[in-house]
Amino acid sequence: MNWRLWFKDILAFLGLVWVARWVLYIVLDVVAALRKFVWARLSNDNLAIKYGGKWAVVTGCTDGIGKEYARQLAQRGMNILLIARNISKLNDVSQLIKEESPGVETGIIQVDFSHGRDVYPKIAAHLTDKDVGILVNNVGVSLYPPKKFMDASEEDIWNHVNINVASVVAMTRLVLAKMVARGRGAIINIASVASSCPGPYLGIYSASKVFVDFFSESLSVECGRTGITVQTIRPSYISTNMTNFSHYTSNTNWLVPSATTFVSSALPTLGHAGRTTGFWPHGIQAFLMDAVFPHWFNFVWTDLWHKFLLKDSKKQQ
Repeated sequence: MNWRLWFKDILAFLGLVWVARWVLYIVLDVVAALRKFVWARLSNDNLAIKYGGKWAVVTGCTDGIGKEYARQLAQRGMNILLIARNISKLNDVSQLIKEESPGVETGIIQVDFSHGRDVYPKIAAHLTDKDVGILVNNVGVSLYPPKKFMDASEEDIWNHVNINVASVVAMTRLVLAKMVARGRGAIINIASVASSCPGPYLGIYSASKVFVDFFSESLSVECGRTGITVQTIRPSYISTNMTNFSHYTSNTNWLVPSATTFVSSALPTLGHAGRTTGFWPHGIQAFLMDAVFPHWFNFVWTDLWHKFLLKDSKKQQ
């Protein structure tokens, strides 16, 4: 027996298996992308009927992604309960929605999620008479600009815990029981592609978004037979107030969309994708980070990128 030829045949077979595996991954990802970003746009579901409630609750809704979810859900016929800390901005968004979407009702709850546990009884009281079909857990904070953990204040630390982490589970708990009893409902949790890799100089933020990602996916499995849709959104940079510390992360381009562009892409994926970036260029970025580049490469690149952004933000000050 020619062991050298046998060994070459084994290597060739393993190579074919490896190539076939990657081809299958790519095909499945392309099909998934088409379903999320093309076919999903062809549906025009009545969201109130589909998710069993006329009201959508949106946290952190006075700017950026949250504001756009509120506006675009209203444009699709949902009443909107707006939750944020700035009463002036809440009133402005409420008025804007009423002008853009005549006939849609709005409600306002002024709370500061950084205050932690104390804010939720007030929110619960406002929810008692609302048939909530959709909850958008959007409120969030980040280190602004990126900085070392030792340079973060105690307020920074607790804001990440109370706003990015606690608000997601606490708000979900307030609405989930009624959704399960009704057998319909949707919860949209805004995580981040930063959950793909530890992020030096944004370490608290990326860690908090890992929590959102894991909690959201776990809840999705638990609710699998209840009729509840749980969606995780993992965007990359979007041009919002949270990213305007550097023009590299705030100027709109093909990779950094406006909040309007992003939500116009992400919202139609509800019910068609359980875990998505919401925006196809971000999907490419997530695929490279999750499936192509090794962990050490993502880690080194993230470290260098955040150092660069920190230096750039200082130039703009």
